[in-house]
Amino acid sequence: MLVGLSRTGDRDAFAELVSRRQTWIRNLMRRSCGNADLADDLSQQVFMQAWRSIDQLLDAERFAPWLKRLAINTWLQHRRRNDPLEAAEEHSEAAIAQQDAPGIAMDLDRALATLPDDVRLCIVLSYHERMTHAEIEDFTGLPLGTVKSHIRRGTQKLQELLVAYLEPQGSEA
Repeated sequence: MLVGLSRTGDRDAFAELVSRRQTWIRNLMRRSCGNADLADDLSQQVFMQAWRSIDQLLDAERFAPWLKRLAINTWLQHRRRNDPLEAAEEHSEAAIAQQDAPGIAMDLDRALATLPDDVRLCIVLSYHERMTHAEIEDFTGLPLGTVKSHIRRGTQKLQELLVAYLEPQGSEA
């Protein structure tokens, strides 16, 4: 009902849709980009794009997948516009910081931030959004083998970074 009203230009209905979905989209963007401020900006872009194009959504029942696709496309477009060398420098600094403090337990968001963008996106879509490999291939445009490889290698890297969470507490003898 809200989607139908929004399609006719009802701002209050759309505001309610935003209210119901903003936490989900912000979390998806935060985990995808690893930066809370950027995630807020990208989330706002997603909802602005949704408002501008909601009349193109033919099936109101498909609102959530449609919005997810807008979010992923917004993230991918942002990534393409930015300097890849800048991102590589950020990743290497994060890796150095992690090596300098190996005894400090990293949380999941910090660990995700150390992964390359494509790998992090595949991990987030697989585990956070519970998408299949084929769905990730469709959403990202990456080949299926690459998606599987990114998820496998990304998962291994996260396990290495978060090994402290796997060790039993108080195991010192």
